[in-house]
Amino acid sequence: MGIRSGERVLVFSDTIRIDEAPIPSERNRRERLLQVAEEAARFAETTYGRTDFVSFPATAASGAEPPETLWRSAFGNGIVDTLAAEGILPRLLAKEATADDVERSRVLILASRRDVVDVVVALANNSTSHTRFRSLVNAAGGRFASLPHFDPEMFFTSMQIDWHALAERTKQLAAAVNEATEILIETPNGTRMRIGKMGRQAEGDDGLLTAPGSFGNLPAGEVYLAPLEGTSEGVMVLEYGPTRKLSSPVELIVRNGIVTDIRGDEPHREWLERRFAENGKNRNIAELGIGTNDRATRPDNILEAEKILGTIHIALGDNSGFGGTVQAPFHEDYVFYRPTLTAVTADGSPTVLLRDGTLLL
Repeated sequence: MGIRSGERVLVFSDTIRIDEAPIPSERNRRERLLQVAEEAARFAETTYGRTDFVSFPATAASGAEPPETLWRSAFGNGIVDTLAAEGILPRLLAKEATADDVERSRVLILASRRDVVDVVVALANNSTSHTRFRSLVNAAGGRFASLPHFDPEMFFTSMQIDWHALAERTKQLAAAVNEATEILIETPNGTRMRIGKMGRQAEGDDGLLTAPGSFGNLPAGEVYLAPLEGTSEGVMVLEYGPTRKLSSPVELIVRNGIVTDIRGDEPHREWLERRFAENGKNRNIAELGIGTNDRATRPDNILEAEKILGTIHIALGDNSGFGGTVQAPFHEDYVFYRPTLTAVTADGSPTVLLRDGTLLL
């Protein structure tokens, strides 16, 4: 992340809420994640100084805004007090902010840039990647590494990669995807999706977070885009949740860019139905991603699974932070294996970029 002398670092994590009842293995993983965050903060303070550590009860889902306490640590009391006084802060936290709210927030933050943290290391279980909090840190020039579900083993596997080779592979794939206006996806498990890309730009997450305003996951390695709302059609066959293999597949039927039906007996179906009942925008097909990390292998941890070279992932919910128009307190990714991915240009010409999970570039 290129931390320089005098820069301020913020490390944060989350704790298990009292109303949660994770299974023992999941509880252990989350407790270890909190320990890693605490140790990372101690390391940063010893190495660089000017480091803050914040923990808070976990949000309801990935994509939900973190609590006010974290906003104050990142932006300073002056900015947050003004946002609260103008009535903007509650709308930001509820993911109900208007375009004017977001612009006013950006102006206030840029005017007090010296109060804003320089480097954020997000080691919370639930992802803050798709939040206004993250995008406003970036708007002020802060560098933001997002590591939801991180496991210490990743230091020795998917983080042990040639970062510059990864960056070049990711750049080439993003350029190829950006030639297309439509993406076709097929996998051996029965997934069949048609995704519209007209007017949307694919970006690369390569782990090189040294430039002002940079953002990405660690471990890194994907090309991602926000599909054009209302254009996605097909069937998604889910075999893995964020941290486990499902006991049986769950099928999502997609029409006009949203999930219209769910089929299957797996408990994850009921969990998704509750998320959809909470907010209809959670049904949105929010993201298409393509993995580019050749050291990533774990299918049971979404942070690493979506980076596996030759996989694709599709997310539901919020896409407002990377080119889309849907704002929701939810963003959930699902990985698909051995995909064949075809990029179709405006004149109808197809180019196969992945065949049965093999990158052809």
